[in-house]
Amino acid sequence: MAEEKKQATYTEDLEKIMATMKKRKEDVPGLIALLKSKNLLYRRKAADFLGEIGDDRAVPALIEALGDDNVNVSWLAARSLGMIGDRRAIDPLIDALGSPEKWLRQGAAWALGKIGDPKAVEPLVSLLNDPKNDVRKNAAWALGVIGDERVVEPLTRLLQDEDEGVRQAAKVALDAVKKKIAMR
Repeated sequence: MAEEKKQATYTEDLEKIMATMKKRKEDVPGLIALLKSKNLLYRRKAADFLGEIGDDRAVPALIEALGDDNVNVSWLAARSLGMIGDRRAIDPLIDALGSPEKWLRQGAAWALGKIGDPKAVEPLVSLLNDPKNDVRKNAAWALGVIGDERVVEPLTRLLQDEDEGVRQAAKVALDAVKKKIAMR
């Protein structure tokens, strides 16, 4: 009896979540418009929510938001593009890897890993030499997710990095790549 009640509650909760998500999809055009607002908080929240909703109608506006004057907005736009996973974002995200902003490079690397396209391998490998530890970690993670055999040597070199977190990320990524290679 208790199990049936748990299942009923779970089903009701799931229905509420799905209804909320459907409603949120209706909010996408308004959120896209907010990405162009002069109000920083509105732009940040819009970039964040669009990724959570995951509607690909937001991709062009999020790509444009990669160039926002505020790094928080551009980082959230990169993250949201990764959450949506649309291939239209690959080239703009690769371009963002060259940003002077650490947060945007880090977000773009993560997003490219989420999308998982091998086109990003070479640009991500170049980030393994980034001066910022978090950028190197995210690049290593992304390369591990993509799983291309071209990254074995660069990730192996990264095992000697000065930062323990980077070395750990390289090890995990290298293990993931080797596992994917073995499965082919």
